[in-house]
Amino acid sequence: MGHANADRLKQLLLSIALLGLLAGSGLYLAGRDQLADTVWFVGVIPVLAALLVEIIRSLQRGDVGLDIVAALSMTAALAFGETLAAAVVAVMYSGGTFLENFAEGRARREMHDLLSRVPRTATRHRNGGLEEVPLDEIEPGDLLLIRQGDVAPVDGTIASDEAFLDTSALTGESLPVQLSRGAEAMSGSTNAGAPFDLIATRPAAQSTYAGIVRLVEEAQRSKAPMARLADRWSLGFLAVTVLIATAAWWFTGDPIRAVAVLVVATPCPLILAVPVALVAGLSRAAHYGVLIKGAGPLETMARVQTLILDKTGTLTDGRPQIVEIDCAARWKADDILRFAAALDQASKHPVAQAVVAAAQTRDLTLPVPSQVVEFAGEGVCGSVDGHDVVVGGEDFVRARVAPAADAPPTRTAGAVLVAVAVDGQWAGHLVMVDPLRLGTREMLGALRKGGIARILLATGDRADVAERVTAGLGLDGLRSGLTPDQKVLLVLSERKNGPVMMVGDGVNDAPALAAADVGVAMGARGAAASAEAADVVLLVDRVDRLGPGIEIARRARAIAVQSVVAGIGLSVAGMIAAAFGYLTPVQGALAQEIIDVAVILNALRALRIAPDDPDAREPS
Repeated sequence: MGHANADRLKQLLLSIALLGLLAGSGLYLAGRDQLADTVWFVGVIPVLAALLVEIIRSLQRGDVGLDIVAALSMTAALAFGETLAAAVVAVMYSGGTFLENFAEGRARREMHDLLSRVPRTATRHRNGGLEEVPLDEIEPGDLLLIRQGDVAPVDGTIASDEAFLDTSALTGESLPVQLSRGAEAMSGSTNAGAPFDLIATRPAAQSTYAGIVRLVEEAQRSKAPMARLADRWSLGFLAVTVLIATAAWWFTGDPIRAVAVLVVATPCPLILAVPVALVAGLSRAAHYGVLIKGAGPLETMARVQTLILDKTGTLTDGRPQIVEIDCAARWKADDILRFAAALDQASKHPVAQAVVAAAQTRDLTLPVPSQVVEFAGEGVCGSVDGHDVVVGGEDFVRARVAPAADAPPTRTAGAVLVAVAVDGQWAGHLVMVDPLRLGTREMLGALRKGGIARILLATGDRADVAERVTAGLGLDGLRSGLTPDQKVLLVLSERKNGPVMMVGDGVNDAPALAAADVGVAMGARGAAASAEAADVVLLVDRVDRLGPGIEIARRARAIAVQSVVAGIGLSVAGMIAAAFGYLTPVQGALAQEIIDVAVILNALRALRIAPDDPDAREPS
């Protein structure tokens, strides 16, 4: 409501100033000079009064800005009888603030699109029928119907054979993705195919989309450090303006030249271009699945020199895959996998789920296990088709097999080994690795070309695992076996080389993300703690979105600086011309407004930034 009232007030002030300028001009052309001066004077007063109130409020907050120059120019013009110039300044100043609001609104449009898509209700299966319920009534385990065109209201798993989801609003992917039964679906995705059922896994308030909306709202309320720096620069520019105006009056004895200098400097593009360009950059990054929590992190992101990557779930996929099955005598690989996967159906451990997924990929029929007993973090025991099966770590299984039995050899270093025994005898090992994400090598190369000087890996895993995964990546450093506080120390120690970006996805990464100049969380599957601590959230489970995100940040900042330098340069040139008498007050006001419009339009170019990464396509 406050923003709406402020917008209406700015529209009203612009209308009054414009009406006064036009009416006065009509009277002047009709030969009613004195009445024209009066109308111009009356049209300026409301704008000047509102401006003085805003200046007083700013001074009370400790802010000194270039609104003071606008007030000085209007006051001086009225005092020396230049009522037409004052009227032009009033129209141009009120029009400039209105244009600034319009520009920022245009830049935020894509973020508002996210907010406008928040669903209010959901369709839930209940007692053989369907009911429409508010989102806050949805509980984990509820079975929801997602109709064609509906937005998934909560995070969940697909309960139908397949689903086609449009994730473009979240990830920037232009094509719908096909998900099969049991796959995870993010809230905020749109059903692009036939209706399907979704099992809720989180309440709506804790869902991915609700978290994204909260982060977007934080981003919209932010103000960049660069914008605050611009406010400090404005004090120096104010001094230069007053100095030139005073010198023009002193050396020529003509106060009208001082008035012309003041109106040329009203208002400075310094306070217009920076927020417009950076907010446009935020919107553009969100369009490509990179949610930056504010203009401050965006500006810092543009200056990052060191990148520190977590391994599991960030540099790697975070989901182990079977690369080999070592078999004991008389055992076949598919039989070992079938027994292990059948028993692991009763476990929620990520490794167990990966074993089940591998068996399903091979179209193995998995019987339902019975008498299952799970030992957290160690393994699972139970019965499959009348056979006693044990699956788990080497020591866990060894303690449950015949003493004379020898385990089959394993040959892959740095891998996760899942031992399998059937009826008290060794059956074999499932050799599993956490593969490097596709495109990681190319992504790191592109980041180096983009200006990242150092790239390091920080992981809690063993050194042999980290070395095997990162072989050939050309990292500048590898730190293994790190605890959360050691990751923080690594971040702090790297700051001597410039701003540091840390990328992670787990709860253990949250302290390092908070300590980094820019913390980046994997938002699709990452822990809530890491997303809260981070400055940037990758909405799609792909670390290669870092490149486009950094490129957008750097180009948006460059556009902001370019607009500021060009705007200030043109303003100073205009002031000098006015000081030497080449611009009248009216001409100076018109010249400055042209400069302001130009820098705002230039800042809006950030909305059209297109990353060079061919995979970072914007939604159609």
